[in-house]
Amino acid sequence: MQISILGCGWLGLPLAKKLVEDGYSLKGSTTTQVKMKKLSDAGITPYHLELYENGVQGDIQSFLSGSEILLIDIPPGLRKNPEINFTSKITNIISNIEYSGIQKVIFVSSTSVFEDQENFPEYTEESKTNGTSKAAKQLIDCEHALCNNQNFSTSVIRFGGLISKDRHPVTMLSGRSGVKNGDAPANLIQRDDCIALISQIIKNDEFGTVFNAAYPEHPKKADYYTKEAKSRNIKAPEYDQNQSSKGKIISSVNLEKIGFEFEHEI
Repeated sequence: MQISILGCGWLGLPLAKKLVEDGYSLKGSTTTQVKMKKLSDAGITPYHLELYENGVQGDIQSFLSGSEILLIDIPPGLRKNPEINFTSKITNIISNIEYSGIQKVIFVSSTSVFEDQENFPEYTEESKTNGTSKAAKQLIDCEHALCNNQNFSTSVIRFGGLISKDRHPVTMLSGRSGVKNGDAPANLIQRDDCIALISQIIKNDEFGTVFNAAYPEHPKKADYYTKEAKSRNIKAPEYDQNQSSKGKIISSVNLEKIGFEFEHEI
């Protein structure tokens, strides 16, 4: 089976390598020419593609041609550029997907589609998306556009905060003071579990489903990040205890239904 991964970045590249090891034929895209050789060396057919609000730069049809599955793992980038219309970037490629004949799509979304609140609501896949930030609204629109298209079957994966041994948010929080939401629950997931989940969805043909994906334990952020800072011998962040915390608990009904088991603690 041939798979195309749109966005071979921090998650997409190790995922592509794992799928190559599992015997799949892989096409992968990158926005930088420098990374083309890196993909090729890993056994991935490389494509230089860039998504814009008015179209795609690069040979998108060749990238999609012959693949049964497309995985879309493109960060919205709204923190750096809040004016970006991410929804247009994604909806623009839908006609390309239809034309290519791809039958199955995996869209990497985020738990930010659910709003943080003071009562720390618990959200499952059956909960109505209610995020109000610009990024959340655009992700919700993208989910709807892909899931409602009758020409292919889409699974959406809403990952919590992605972490790994070499990338952890505590390094950015270290030494900061006045950090908000210390009492809020953490919703995180290890990258290796993300890769295992996507692999299982592909292997077992679990398409047409929405998955919330965060580790099932949700310690208080202040407790968790203080502990993580100590384990790394770096300065712990200082939390603002004078302000009410806002947060949420991300739970998954559908991961249990497909028998997915987390192997890596946060």
